[in-house]
Amino acid sequence: MESAGGQQIPEGRHESVEERDDRRWNELLQEVRVIQTGVPILFGFLLTVVFTPRFTTLSQTDKTIYVVTVVLGAATTGALIGPVTLHRLVTGRRIKPETVLWASWMAIAGALLLLATVASVLLLILRVAMHNSAAPWVVVALVAWFLLCWFGPPTWARCRNARQM
Repeated sequence: MESAGGQQIPEGRHESVEERDDRRWNELLQEVRVIQTGVPILFGFLLTVVFTPRFTTLSQTDKTIYVVTVVLGAATTGALIGPVTLHRLVTGRRIKPETVLWASWMAIAGALLLLATVASVLLLILRVAMHNSAAPWVVVALVAWFLLCWFGPPTWARCRNARQM
C-alpha cells in the first residue's frame, strides 16, 4: 500500500479479529497498570492530610481545594479500576470488542481525572508553600506541559496518520 507521497505504508498485522481484540486488551491492561501505579499512593497521601495539625490552619479556600482534590482522586481511582471490574464481570460473554472500547474510554477518563487531580494537588501545595499569587500560574504552566506530553504526540500522530490514509 502506498501513501499520497509515494511512501510504503505497512499493511499491519495479520491477525484475526479475536487476536486483535486480545492484543488490544492486553495493551490496554499494561497502560492502565502504568497509570494506576501512582494513583493509590497519591490518594492515600491525600486521605491523611486532613488528620495533620497543619490542616486546621488552612484557609477555607485551601480546605475547599483539598476537598475537591480528594473527590477528584476518588473519581480517578474509580475510572482506573473500572476496566478491571468490567473485564471480570463480562468475561466469557463474547463481547471483547465492546469491552476493549468501554475500558479504553474509562482509561482516557482516568487520565483526564488524574490530570485534574494532579493540578488540584499542585494548586493546594503551591498555595501553601509560596504564599503568593504565582501559584495558579505555575499550575497552569504545568497543566499545559502535561497536556503537551500526554496528548500532544498521540494527537500529532493521529492527524499525521489520517492525512496518509
